[in-house]
Amino acid sequence: MISAKMIRMTEGGSAIRAMFEEGARMAARFGQENVYDFSLGNPNIPAPEKVREEIVRIASETDPMELHGYMSNAGYPEVRAKVAASLNSRFGTDFTGDNILMTVGAAGGLNVILKTLLNPGDEVLVFAPYFLEYGNYVSNFDGVLKAIPANIEGNFQPDPEALRAAITPKTKALLLNNPNNPTGVIYTEQTVRAIAAVLEEKQAELGTPIYLISDEPYRELAYDGKEVPYLTNYYRNTLVGYSWSKSLSLPGERIGYVVVPPACDDARLIFDAAVIANRILGFVNAPSLQQRVVAECLDERTDVAAYDRNRRTLYEGLTEAGFTCVYPDGAFYMWMKTPGDDREFSERAKKYNILVVPGTSFACPGYVRVAYCVSYDRIVRSLPAFKKLAAEYGL
Repeated sequence: MISAKMIRMTEGGSAIRAMFEEGARMAARFGQENVYDFSLGNPNIPAPEKVREEIVRIASETDPMELHGYMSNAGYPEVRAKVAASLNSRFGTDFTGDNILMTVGAAGGLNVILKTLLNPGDEVLVFAPYFLEYGNYVSNFDGVLKAIPANIEGNFQPDPEALRAAITPKTKALLLNNPNNPTGVIYTEQTVRAIAAVLEEKQAELGTPIYLISDEPYRELAYDGKEVPYLTNYYRNTLVGYSWSKSLSLPGERIGYVVVPPACDDARLIFDAAVIANRILGFVNAPSLQQRVVAECLDERTDVAAYDRNRRTLYEGLTEAGFTCVYPDGAFYMWMKTPGDDREFSERAKKYNILVVPGTSFACPGYVRVAYCVSYDRIVRSLPAFKKLAAEYGL
């Protein structure tokens, strides 16, 4: 018999992955062009050309034993130094390579951070709606995920007063995702300052550090000139997890990093422990080739304008059909209010070959997530199907 924890995870599964697998079955039955799959945040926009060029160049010019061999569990020193210099240039920080740990994507990085910080029973706070895998990541290390209810009336900006009420002596960290998956909302500087003030107040009151874990795979996907605050500049006990999955359209390459700022409490101890966690969790080190590739592509970005066109077209089409949506500031998700139960709505949408993820999966019922990181053609072709679905509800 497998472990009780894994039985629970197996039974729970992943609504996103389940939708993705169903999309593949529907495509085989109806044809790919007739299925409107908005379930998975899998970028449709190609990686910048320089990424391919660097893969070819590095693979061709580097000695295979050097290219494919082990390195420090923290990653190549020269890569970490370049990442630190890039962050310093962009955000006015004071990092060195000794503050950067190369990881197997942001998910790997978050697991490394949580492994490093959590004792059994420690609480990790999140603002709903939140990425559903956070619960599993925290459970991996016998922590307790504690969700703060969604601030629907505040356009899904986190509520600092709700945060204050949720903190207890067991609180070890607040996990923040900005821009947010699933809403596409960017947490403003005003919101970030208010959150930081609450955390500082509670740290002093409880006499123990409360860490702010910043999950940032969508940082570069921001629209209309919106800025995404860099959280280490607002709260010293911030740890950052980043991935190039979205900014360079490389989700399958699993490459990212963790930042442990020098001002963070116990920074050296946290970093050293995180390096060990990176090894003993089985990652050992981030992929060697991809470390070298991203180090040469730090100024490259995916085509945000293409996502922006998708965003505008989808929002206009859905609202014209009668749906109510949060207009996203970042990421590539549309957060749409459902006229009934979100799970029933998602099932009914399948009649029109539309696949969306119910908000219940993100601890926020009454909404669905529509991932618009698909081809522009798919969005345009899906709009008549959405209109038919809306008509069923009398919209």
